[in-house]
Amino acid sequence: MAPPQKLFFAAIVVAVIVSAITGREDIVHSSCEHASYPSLCVRTLSTYSGPTITNRRDIAQAAVRISLSHAQSAAKKLAAVRETVGKKREKAAVVDCVEMIADSVDELSRTLGVLKHLRVTGGSGKEFRWQMSNAQTWASAALTDDDTCLDGFQGIDGDVKTEVKQWMTKVARVTSNALYMINQLDETRGKPHVVLS
Repeated sequence: MAPPQKLFFAAIVVAVIVSAITGREDIVHSSCEHASYPSLCVRTLSTYSGPTITNRRDIAQAAVRISLSHAQSAAKKLAAVRETVGKKREKAAVVDCVEMIADSVDELSRTLGVLKHLRVTGGSGKEFRWQMSNAQTWASAALTDDDTCLDGFQGIDGDVKTEVKQWMTKVARVTSNALYMINQLDETRGKPHVVLS
């Protein structure tokens, strides 16, 4: 039988782990409640395996990282499809889409860079507004690029369009959720998220 001190220590460790998991779930659920795609938001952020999410800044960064990961995956798939498409109109749409998703990846990378260096304390309100404006502009541009890619497939039918639509719809939705999280961060000026019991 384990000594009482070891049992007490084990109970504390378990309580800390459960508290961390519960806190993460609370912040994810409450942050995603009014997102454009709430269930997708909860699903992607709940399974996010990056740095610990403890506040609104963390959740905005995680949402952008998720969006960037989806965009990079779609870019690889689109590049592979571009090499196999034979029809002229489909090929043109895919080529344009490859360019749009590359722009989206770049813009999401810039957004993440701003969020990583966001000055939520110290610094001036003017500096914070400038950083937030940049993050919002780049995330919004990424979302526009995702939508523009799909616009190129109007009037085209077939398997290529179906695949591209699936990939790009997912990218657009996680990017929309990321933009929502950035906007929420702006409203609170990066203040810690408080979960009410």
